[in-house]
Amino acid sequence: MMEKNSRDITIERLLDAPVELVWEAWTDPEKTARWWGPRGFTLTHHSKDLRPGGHWVYTMHGPDGTDYPNRTTYHEVEKLSRLVYDHGANEEQGPLFRVTVLFHRKGPKTLMHMTMTLPTEEAAREARVFIKKAGGDSTWDRLAEFLVREKDDQEIFVINRSFETDLETMFDMWTRAEHLVQWSGPTNSSIEYLTANIRPGGSAFYRMTMGDLIMHGMVYYKEWQRPHLLVYTQNFCDADGNIARHPLAPTWPESMRTTVTFTFEKEQQTRVTLTWSIEGKATAEEIRSFVEGRPGMTGGWTGSFDRLEEVLQERSPVTSRVS
Repeated sequence: MMEKNSRDITIERLLDAPVELVWEAWTDPEKTARWWGPRGFTLTHHSKDLRPGGHWVYTMHGPDGTDYPNRTTYHEVEKLSRLVYDHGANEEQGPLFRVTVLFHRKGPKTLMHMTMTLPTEEAAREARVFIKKAGGDSTWDRLAEFLVREKDDQEIFVINRSFETDLETMFDMWTRAEHLVQWSGPTNSSIEYLTANIRPGGSAFYRMTMGDLIMHGMVYYKEWQRPHLLVYTQNFCDADGNIARHPLAPTWPESMRTTVTFTFEKEQQTRVTLTWSIEGKATAEEIRSFVEGRPGMTGGWTGSFDRLEEVLQERSPVTSRVS
């Protein structure tokens, strides 16, 4: 969630892991290196002194080969509870902003609340644009994936996005065929529902066209808690509805489970959290295809969410935004 006309950028995530594991993910350099940064980035750790006045020195490596030296300065360190630090400094510049991260135990899960405070409102506006362009919010998606892998030894894919609309409208956009055909599917694709029994326990049979490529798929709706939760499984099939493999990715898992949660952030703002996991058994090669396919999944869902924003903008004068 990002506040307009404010020096603050705030992000809140409910993470499926105990606070002890979340704290380790933030403070153990070996663990942090496995998720820190936008998707496609890697990290080289140099040194870390986790105490007030201490520093964390590391280098981010962009997917294009660009290196980004960083020197974090800690101001407050309260174990399992609070981190306050300056971010973005290196040998050539001072810090860009102050970060406050709060960790709240929520039963077996952890609520992470982060505030990034910029020097001016203008700097915050520029940072929002940069974060969106760089895919910076995928950092927290990677954190969610890392935690589930550590806790359950399971590979998942996560993507979050916030939209300027209410919960009921957003739930309708995911559960009514006349809306789904307007935005779902990768960029430059179109979807036609051949059957659409979209309800709890129902199913849908669709045809997706991407240029000369035509694919079919089946969706089975498993859980439906309006307006907060939608769970469905999905598999590719042939034109007659028989289960088939992805025509361009024969080692892709046969069936996927999609869990979509809809979270109220404030009036007329809803965050969508989508989690993909493999449904049923999968071979090592299929799991590897799934893990290596995360950048492509990010691109595909980002294109879909961009189209969803456009549809919502046409319905309302309020402009959607990314969180």
